[in-house]
Amino acid sequence: MSRDHAQSAERAVPGAVTPDRTRPGTRPASGSAETPFLELLARGAPAEAYEQPVLLARAEGLSAERVTALEQAKLLALRVRAELEGRRRREAELSALFETAHDLAGLRDLDAVLQAIVQRARSLLGTDVAYLSLNDPARGDTYMRVTEGSVAARFQQLRLGMGEGLGGLVAQTARPYVTDDYFRDDRFQHTRTIDTGVRDEGLVAILGVPLMLGHHVIGVLFAADRRARVFEREQIALLGSFAALAAAAIDTANLLAETRSALADLERANEIIQDRSGAIERASDVHDRLAELVLRGGGVHDVAAAVSQVLDGTVEFAEAAAAPAQALESSRAEGHAVRHRDDWIAAVTAGDELPGALVLRGHPGLDPVDQRTLERAAMVTSLLLLARRSAAEAEQRVRGELLDDLLDARDRDPRLLRDRAARLHADLDATHTVLAARLEGGAADAEQEADARRRLWAAASHLAATRQGLAAARDGGTVLLLPLAPGDTATDLARRTARHLGTAVHEPVTVGASAPVEPLTARPDAVAAAYAEARRCLDALRRLGRSGDGAAAEDFGFLGLLLAGERDIAGFVERTIGQVVAYDERRGTELLRTLDAYFASGMSPARTKDDLHVHVNTVAQRLERVGRLLGDDWQSPGRALEIQLALRLHRLSADAPPPARH
Repeated sequence: MSRDHAQSAERAVPGAVTPDRTRPGTRPASGSAETPFLELLARGAPAEAYEQPVLLARAEGLSAERVTALEQAKLLALRVRAELEGRRRREAELSALFETAHDLAGLRDLDAVLQAIVQRARSLLGTDVAYLSLNDPARGDTYMRVTEGSVAARFQQLRLGMGEGLGGLVAQTARPYVTDDYFRDDRFQHTRTIDTGVRDEGLVAILGVPLMLGHHVIGVLFAADRRARVFEREQIALLGSFAALAAAAIDTANLLAETRSALADLERANEIIQDRSGAIERASDVHDRLAELVLRGGGVHDVAAAVSQVLDGTVEFAEAAAAPAQALESSRAEGHAVRHRDDWIAAVTAGDELPGALVLRGHPGLDPVDQRTLERAAMVTSLLLLARRSAAEAEQRVRGELLDDLLDARDRDPRLLRDRAARLHADLDATHTVLAARLEGGAADAEQEADARRRLWAAASHLAATRQGLAAARDGGTVLLLPLAPGDTATDLARRTARHLGTAVHEPVTVGASAPVEPLTARPDAVAAAYAEARRCLDALRRLGRSGDGAAAEDFGFLGLLLAGERDIAGFVERTIGQVVAYDERRGTELLRTLDAYFASGMSPARTKDDLHVHVNTVAQRLERVGRLLGDDWQSPGRALEIQLALRLHRLSADAPPPARH
């Protein structure tokens, strides 16, 4: 500080004592009263530090005049400090407003600008939280758009009705409102939702100013603290300035959005004009492609692929069950493609049936010409399905006639039968199984029963065609002749066929299977005999309460001997006690002889050991081995009966003498 300025400062303090610097013995500390305060101002000391020089003077016992001068100098210094602080604060506020205006001039991202406004408002006002809400004209309320310093999720998602809470009151009246204790203030309407959100955030003092565009309020800018606080006029005015900038940013963003939208509309109009000629060319192109597909025998998916290329989108054929039901029915009734969300649905009809639809995915804005292209493709798909159905029905009839000849005409030339089968991709020299299938669901009337039988025959014919087999309707059900794959059994094939047909017709289907037959043309009656065996298995399943299941004669134990067309005694013995026979042959044991004696003695181990002249422990060990070979249930009544029959048949086939009885 210059000497003139120091002297003027000294004169400005009434009663200040000017020390005599020429008088010897003068203490430097007792110089000008302003000196210590000027040093405090120079280093930006806090307000509390200005009390120290006065306290020090009193402690040193200086004169009352000196203490008074220091008190007055302190007050003057505090006023200067306050003025300097105010100017620095105003400078910071103006700088923040300038920076915000600069951001607004280069507006690219509205959310980023609003976030910057809220951040700067919070920083300059020194509040815990700042946030901005915007009005929603459609819902008639205001909602949170940007928050800074908020920690409660419920608060960040608040919506305030007009007149509700402090923010709703500001939005309704277009005037700033401030409260130093929100929950004690009854000037505005408290609601449970708003109060809960404010309580979650822990807010107490809240200041809100309106965002104005002309005379209309578009939102509210808030500053809030989690403790009681009185907001000054300058702070209210500063927040109002930020609100004005925020409103300008929103207005500018809306204008930019409208400008971009107008430009986009002009571009779309130009594209539509340019696409008209292209649409006509595409229509001609798709007509040529579809005609070529029909001529070369293309399929449904070929049509969808061709239309996908022309429409530059994804077109798929969807079964009726997979297509949107309401849109599908609307398209069928109107005869046109209909929009479903972002897709277009064009019904594909085949006579009176509705097998499915062509679905154009993700093309909500479909051109009318392209819509007609999709409809024309659906019509071509319908024609292809009808043609395919006619061909399939003809093939099914041919397959059924060939199977009828195998079942009935025993004097057919085997060479001619092979040739007919080869044209249907069937090999009569392979191992086959004959299956008899019948529906189990009760029909309400004769018409429904006939319809169910037709559906069963259609499903069986389709299965036969895909498996290189044959199928025909017969005896109120369906008969199938299917090849048997290596490692497969008649039982497995019967069960799979029952499940497949039941799923196809949505009703239980029972299937009986014959033993494997080969070759079919060597014996004229082989197929007929196998069909009779399959029918017996089918009847046995139904009598045993196993409707809807599939089985072959081998599944019925010794009853299978009665069901089978040819008595497979060796097969029955092998399935029943084959492991025991093999064990005796490998080890030289007497498990079979022990079993014979065990059953002959009424399943008594004590009497068995007497018959065999062995220790009872030996009998127990042999029976334990039998259990491991045949399973734990070998002594159950049903298994025991089958094992005894197999033992007797084995003994008869081997001409073995019966066990000795004592």
